[in-house]
Amino acid sequence: MFAIDLIGNAIPPLHTSDTVQKVMDRMAEFKVSHLPVVNEEQFLGLISEDDLIEEPDYETQIGSLSLSLVNPYVFTDQHIYDVIRMFHELKLSVVPVLDKKNNYQGVVSINSMNEYFAELTSVSVPGGIIVLEISNRNNSLAHMAQIIESDNAQVLSSYIRTFPDSTRMEVTLKINKLDISNIAATFLRYNYDIKATFNHHNQNDNSMERYDSLMNYLNL
Repeated sequence: MFAIDLIGNAIPPLHTSDTVQKVMDRMAEFKVSHLPVVNEEQFLGLISEDDLIEEPDYETQIGSLSLSLVNPYVFTDQHIYDVIRMFHELKLSVVPVLDKKNNYQGVVSINSMNEYFAELTSVSVPGGIIVLEISNRNNSLAHMAQIIESDNAQVLSSYIRTFPDSTRMEVTLKINKLDISNIAATFLRYNYDIKATFNHHNQNDNSMERYDSLMNYLNL
């Protein structure tokens, strides 16, 4: 996915003729702390909530203020990971997107990123979750998928977390199956370390009880 795919049309850019009051109202409306300032199609920079805190006259046009506009942006064809990195490193609430001629195209908001992550990790799809702790030399996702598919299940999403100064990795697998006891048992047979499991079950479902019994048996 590219940056242009996450541009939302809901947040319009500001102009230098806009007042401080309009900026504050728009930030409150869209629940962001940054907004782009644009002159026609030229991106001038991001104005932040902190830039306006000490301004007493809310009817002042922002073009007359001495602003320290930050100038971060990505291009339309940059990968979404570049957008994520900018959100993280610069602590932004929106990331501007420009075309190759440096014309302003729109912004990706932090809310759009949250929706993207929800879709990416299949959080709304019912299923089980297995968290494995593995060595970085034993990180074959193909083998993990093979274990899951052997129980007529599929991987909906996966992501890896690494740790500084460690050879261990944490792999989280979202599976399209609620009862993951057989899959967990197979991972254990292949000497995987299971850090945690999660699944949804009702009060009449004894799958977790059966899973705990199996774990106790395997630990004998």
